[in-house]
Amino acid sequence: MTQDHGGSGAPPRRDRVIVIALLVAVTGLAWAYTVHQAKMMDAMETAMWRDMNMSMNGMAPVWTPLSTLLLLVMWTAMMAAMMVPGIFPMVTAFAAINRRRRERDAPYVPTAVFLAGYLIVWAAFSILATSLQWLLQQIGLVTAMMQSASYYLSAALFVTAGLYQFSPFKEMCLAYCRSPDGFILSEWRDGSLGAARMGVRHGLFCLGCCAALMILLFAVAIMDLRWVAALTVLVTAEKLLPGARFWRLAIGAGLLAAGVGFALAGLRAA
Repeated sequence: MTQDHGGSGAPPRRDRVIVIALLVAVTGLAWAYTVHQAKMMDAMETAMWRDMNMSMNGMAPVWTPLSTLLLLVMWTAMMAAMMVPGIFPMVTAFAAINRRRRERDAPYVPTAVFLAGYLIVWAAFSILATSLQWLLQQIGLVTAMMQSASYYLSAALFVTAGLYQFSPFKEMCLAYCRSPDGFILSEWRDGSLGAARMGVRHGLFCLGCCAALMILLFAVAIMDLRWVAALTVLVTAEKLLPGARFWRLAIGAGLLAAGVGFALAGLRAA
């Protein structure tokens, strides 16, 4: 294990610019694809109303190998769009260490290798999310337009995510996500394979931190850009802004309140 993986300190301006450019490129491409898919769905819904006077929500979802693959790509792009902004400090720290190694003519690893390992975790999560979407659509809880068809499903997801915010496991995973130096000291690995493993490990901590929030996409509408953006803001604020405990508990309380609201709406609609 290397001896040059202590606290990353304040990264030089050049490191920050390179990292920002990399993350902006990945996030921008992911958001562009997500917005494109959302607009395509809106256009299809508009065409259905214009030509047949009916909504796609009334149609049975059609699953083919191609549509499943495209849905998996959509989920993967959406996860990248939502999760990459929150790992800026970690990626910057990794880049700073490898810059120092490069300056000493020591072996170093491109930052993209670490980022690729991180994204592998969210690609794997996207497989699970795609499978869950298939299941929920088969039992009629999510519509063909990827919207929740049940107040009680929405209530259960919000309450579950809210309670999870108060769990010790969530607190531990969030602490790792917020502390690049702590993660580097405990998880550093040399070489390209080691960097990829570090990315996967960091991705797993972020998965433990944020998976319940990502599942909330099923609670409203998967491709509602306003909801996707709102969850992105919550995840990023929780990871980057001062006051980790405040954000964790405040978000949890808000989710529980939303869950109660959806449950009451279900009772009124019954």
